[in-house]
Amino acid sequence: MSRTITAALDGSPQSLTAAEWAAREALLRDVPLHLVHALGRQPSMYAPPGGVPRPPLSLDVQSNWADRMLREAEAAIARHHPGLRVTTDRLTEEPLPALLAAAEEADLLVLGSRGLSGVAGFLVGSVAQAVVAASQRPVVLVRGGLRPEDEHQPGAFGSGTTPFRDVVLGLNSATPNDTVIGFAFEAASQRAARLRVVHGRSPDLPYYDHGGDLNAELHDELTGEMHRALSEALEPWRQNFPGVEVTEQAVIGKAGSHLVEASRDASLVVVGRRLRRTAIGAAIGPVTHAVLQHATAPVAVVPHD
Repeated sequence: MSRTITAALDGSPQSLTAAEWAAREALLRDVPLHLVHALGRQPSMYAPPGGVPRPPLSLDVQSNWADRMLREAEAAIARHHPGLRVTTDRLTEEPLPALLAAAEEADLLVLGSRGLSGVAGFLVGSVAQAVVAASQRPVVLVRGGLRPEDEHQPGAFGSGTTPFRDVVLGLNSATPNDTVIGFAFEAASQRAARLRVVHGRSPDLPYYDHGGDLNAELHDELTGEMHRALSEALEPWRQNFPGVEVTEQAVIGKAGSHLVEASRDASLVVVGRRLRRTAIGAAIGPVTHAVLQHATAPVAVVPHD
């Protein structure tokens, strides 16, 4: 695996936004940026609504368009980030296997996602969801329309003094994972940002699953257990990253809505995905799925055992 950030381009504005985010991330990590496009295949015939079926573009036409798109994106990024090394590659495989293979060769794969018009959040396409669900490497989804200043605290952006917004980490305090925690600490350290840890646990109580409330004593007991478990898991990372300020938010129940709310003031949201397969294939957990659909900040999904 090479030290690189890879961004997938398909010619859409949101993929260009994702490539720009990937360029900034590559500079933070001091690694090259690799831009890829998966050519794939077109259906044999396409019929526009009420129109006459059109034959697909020839492979040569598609390849020439893809090469031009990659060159233009590379040139634009070079203008904005003249010190960054950028490479490109046109992939001939179908998008899903091509992007999964590209992810295996990178530190991070970055994909674009359409922002919901008038509503905060993402519109995650089927290919992006499939990549997130199956990738063995971290994947970041970047909302269309994201601006560089959106990652920073309000102020005179561009002056070089405006700090990054928080990095938000979503964690299950019952099973905290070092791979996910380490990714979040690294991201916060690279940004000189605060790390806000939102950790949740659902009580193993039948009435709670059906909408019941916890009494104050049980609530305090559970949150105390959560804080103790998390403090133990975070302590080695606090020592390794003494410059990272850490705050904690304990959540009883589903953490998805709390992470979505926290994303409104975040530069990055980090969530985990367990490497497991179900009867219908790879899956995204409910909290990660909720964050992918509704978060306003870029979302990093980190797979783990």
